Amino acid sequence: MKITVLADNIGSGELQGEWGLSFHIEFGGKRLLLDTGGSDIFLKNAGLLGIDISAVDAAVLSHAHYDHSLGMDAFFGANTSASFYVSPAAAENCYSGRRFFGRYIGMPEGVLSRHASRIIRPSGITQILPGAFIVPHSTPGLELVGRKARMYRRTWLLGWQADDFSHEQTLVLKDSDGLVILNSCSHAGVDVITEEVRKAFPDQPVKAYIGGFHLFRSSGDEVRRVAAGISEAGISKLYTGHCTGDEAFLLLQQELGSSISQFRCGMEIQL
Repeated sequence: MKITVLADNIGSGELQGEWGLSFHIEFGGKRLLLDTGGSDIFLKNAGLLGIDISAVDAAVLSHAHYDHSLGMDAFFGANTSASFYVSPAAAENCYSGRRFFGRYIGMPEGVLSRHASRIIRPSGITQILPGAFIVPHSTPGLELVGRKARMYRRTWLLGWQADDFSHEQTLVLKDSDGLVILNSCSHAGVDVITEEVRKAFPDQPVKAYIGGFHLFRSSGDEVRRVAAGISEAGISKLYTGHCTGDEAFLLLQQELGSSISQFRCGMEIQL
C-alpha cells in the first residue's frame, strides 16, 4: 500500500502547499483519491509526481468543508469515470464562527448537482473497492464537539445547529496485517474514530492512523489530553498534518515520540 500526499499545508520543492488536504492511494491493484484539497493544487502536484488522476478508480470526500472539496470540479474534469463517495448528510451548509454570523466553510456551490451522476451517497458501513471501506460516525453527542469548535450547519427546517459531523466519514483500508484509518480532520477525535473502526471490524488490529487532528487552535493541555487518548487507543503509527498545527504537532511528538510523523506534499507513506 502506498499513500501519497498531494495537498497539505507544507509544500516541498516544486510542489505547492495550501490549507487543504488530498491523498492518492494505491491499494490492492486499485487507485483511490481521498479529498481534493482547497483548489486544483492537488491536480498540479499529482502531475509533477507522475500520478495520473484520470486513472483513479474511486474518490472519497472525508467531509463537507471547503479545504477538502474545492478541487472537486477539477477532479471531475480530469477523471471521467470514477465514482465519488460523499456522505448522505453532506450539504452546502457548513459555517464557522458565531451563530447567525458565521463564515461559510462548505463545499463549492452547486458541486453536488453538477456531478450528481457520478456521486454516490453510501449508507452505513460500505465497501467501495476490495478491502476499502467507508465508516460513518456512530458515536452520539458529537454536536458538543461542534459547539465547542464554533462550527455550525444551517438548514431551512432546523435553522442553525451545532455541527454533529454526520457529514464526516472515515476511509478504512483492510490489509492482511491490520487496518489503516484515514480521516482527514478527525473532528470527532482520534480515539473516538479509532473505537468506531474497531467496533466495525472487531478483532482487527489498527496498524496506522493517517489524517489531520484539528488541534491548531487547541491549548497545550488539550493537545496532551489527545496524546493520552491516542496512547490509550494503542495506535502504533500515526501520520498527521494540515489542521493539526505546527505547535500541536511538536507537543504530540514530545508525548508520542517516533510513533508520529508529519506529512508534507509529495510524501509517500508505505505500509
